[in-house]
Amino acid sequence: MKHQQTPIITQERDGWELPGWQRQQADLITDPAELLSLLGLGAESLPESLAAAKDFPLRVPRGYVRLMEPGNPHDPLLRQVLSVPAELREEDGYSSDPLEEASHTPVPGLLHKYHGRALLVVTGACAVHCRYCFRRHFPYQSHLSGKRWDQALEWLASRRDIGEVILSGGDPLTLNNRRLQKLLTALAEIPHLRRLRIHSRTPVVIPERMDEPLLALLSDSRWQTALVLHANHSREISDELVSRCQQWRREGITLLNQSVLLAGVNDSVDTLEALSDRLHVAGVMPYYLHQLDAVQGAAHFAVPDSVAMQLHRDLRSRLPGFLVPRLSREEPGEPAKTVLAG
Repeated sequence: MKHQQTPIITQERDGWELPGWQRQQADLITDPAELLSLLGLGAESLPESLAAAKDFPLRVPRGYVRLMEPGNPHDPLLRQVLSVPAELREEDGYSSDPLEEASHTPVPGLLHKYHGRALLVVTGACAVHCRYCFRRHFPYQSHLSGKRWDQALEWLASRRDIGEVILSGGDPLTLNNRRLQKLLTALAEIPHLRRLRIHSRTPVVIPERMDEPLLALLSDSRWQTALVLHANHSREISDELVSRCQQWRREGITLLNQSVLLAGVNDSVDTLEALSDRLHVAGVMPYYLHQLDAVQGAAHFAVPDSVAMQLHRDLRSRLPGFLVPRLSREEPGEPAKTVLAG
């Protein structure tokens, strides 16, 4: 008798089995020893790597590791996720809250720094822990306790000057589609909100997150929707990500990218040019090239302003203007990002 294959039950259809992207998110590499072993690298610095991962654990999807070059300890994708001893050094001028976000929190879970916009911290979870993250010391427990969104929604409803809501975290796309739908339904009841912006690195490390149900949810004509990806290197723009971005663009979703300028990752004009070219293939507009936020534990990624501005000048000489991101820095207390070159 021929065996009949049991149909796959998915969460989106039947509420049982997790979609592929969530299975990937549940099977992250969290042990530096496993990461080094998968890449065929020695474990000479493993004790220091484990120490650095103690306060800010290593988290990286297996699919993202497959984009790395085996045997290369200086791989630019590896450098972004592997905990290293330099993180343990206390550096002058670096702090746990480099953007002074604590002073821009009118209610838990919401940040309001710029006119007309407010940012919702919808989760503390990320699909990948980037070692340069400016929120690596963020007190998520004080923002996400209890009825996590109620106070923020009440505040947004009371502020008619707010026209744009930004979903951030953590990474908002680590939430499943049902929870996102619940949040967006509540936000849609606030009539003066018209723009929805989502900042996420999840599609870069797990492209399957850009699934059909999420696209349908964000294509709702109620919103002017923009998805801002966080990609720093052309090799992060996989063929799978290109295909999904192209589909989303055809459906009318604005796709942008903001990068962080990182020593040893993308601090060369060739690398930045390749990134912009690859983003253009995917239908994603380069948006910002950020100077590093001075968060404690990330000083080894810093690129001097003089070097950054020369890189930007060189990039302008190679690419059309629409593919050159603005070199910027976020400074506490300023009414907008500081554009160093644009």
